[in-house]
Amino acid sequence: MNDLSNRIAGRAFTRRNDILSRHQSGHGFTLVELLVVIGIIALLIAILLPALSVARESASSLKCLSNLRQMAVAAHLYANENQGYYPPALMSGSDANYTYAYNWDYTIITERVSPFKAKYEPGLLWAGQADLQIQQCPSFYGKAMALNNPYTGYNYNTSYIGRGLLIASGIFDPPTRVVRVRRPSETALFGDGQYKDGANKYMRSPTASGYISDNGVPRFGGTQGFRHRGRTNVAFCDGHAESLSQRFTGTNVAAGTGFISADNSLYDLE
Repeated sequence: MNDLSNRIAGRAFTRRNDILSRHQSGHGFTLVELLVVIGIIALLIAILLPALSVARESASSLKCLSNLRQMAVAAHLYANENQGYYPPALMSGSDANYTYAYNWDYTIITERVSPFKAKYEPGLLWAGQADLQIQQCPSFYGKAMALNNPYTGYNYNTSYIGRGLLIASGIFDPPTRVVRVRRPSETALFGDGQYKDGANKYMRSPTASGYISDNGVPRFGGTQGFRHRGRTNVAFCDGHAESLSQRFTGTNVAAGTGFISADNSLYDLE
């Protein structure tokens, strides 16, 4: 009887040890297993990061397109209130105390005496009222053409639509009227502005347009930034905005920038 009890007790002890051994071994990792887990995690990160980057840039491009559409709407609201004329790209004025640079995007008010402080207000496009963050392309991180502009990244078709003031002579060339645009779905209004030195808020056609302030402008200026994964966003005169991939370059045009057509066909009024 004692032998039987001892055998039963011995089997129970052995089984308990087997269970404990399996239980304990299940809570540990060998170095090889740990390296395999780390390798799998690294592989998943390598797969997911490019996809996350693409998704983030797609969201930025959509936000940019929304900004441009709102700017196109604002331009037509301005025209409705101003005898059908689009806003000028640039005007100026002054009084005894201040000088005024009325740009399409910002009005810059500068004191006429030292210390020549300047302040920035919503420009002609916005009739003095806007959330100016709409003028920041979410994919543009460069400097503004005017260094104190708080938001930047977009330009306005100055060659054919906005025109405006010729600074050197003081001659004012009035903007275009909405009814003069023959193909509004194929005439650029606003877009992703960029050139070699940063932002560029005056969009220029690839060749001279006849606008008095346009003929002497080097054609590396007034270009578009193709910064949305090789594409550039443009709002057209009919109010729609789209992303274009074909980029046309010329002498001294900076990398990643260019024109949206080889000739003036996507800029002019015809």
